[in-house]
Amino acid sequence: MALATFGAGCFWGVEYFFRQINGVINATSGYMGGDVSKIRYEEVKTGDTGHAEVVCVEYDDSIVSYDELLDVFWSNHNPTTLNQQGEDVGHQYRSVVFYHDELQRELAEKSKQELITNGKWGERKIVTEIVEKQEFIAAEDYHQNYIIKNDLPSCHISF
Repeated sequence: MALATFGAGCFWGVEYFFRQINGVINATSGYMGGDVSKIRYEEVKTGDTGHAEVVCVEYDDSIVSYDELLDVFWSNHNPTTLNQQGEDVGHQYRSVVFYHDELQRELAEKSKQELITNGKWGERKIVTEIVEKQEFIAAEDYHQNYIIKNDLPSCHISF
């Protein structure tokens, strides 16, 4: 099993999309990238902790590749809006790839460059951060699998 961590706005929709992928064993909503280790959603949503809402994806790399996970990441959010996805605004909603090893960093940088080169986003700058993983803190239980538990439509960002 391997791990990958992505931030692409509100973690509910990000988690939902990754759970749909064959080879994904688990997708856990949580927080990464902040200054303190013991945090709660109420603190993170203020934007003052430095954390991003993220999803830690546990996957079987013999079934699904990291490149395929990157494709899901890029396809389900707008990487050109700084600290914002749809109506969610703040540093906690930033576009970020937290890499777990050097190969993930290289693949993430390569995929970001390919997006720039292929011009999908036109003249808009891709603001996605690619940074080394930090401590992952799982979000509260009520956030896990939130869309399914609450029978909601996915909060996919349309662009």
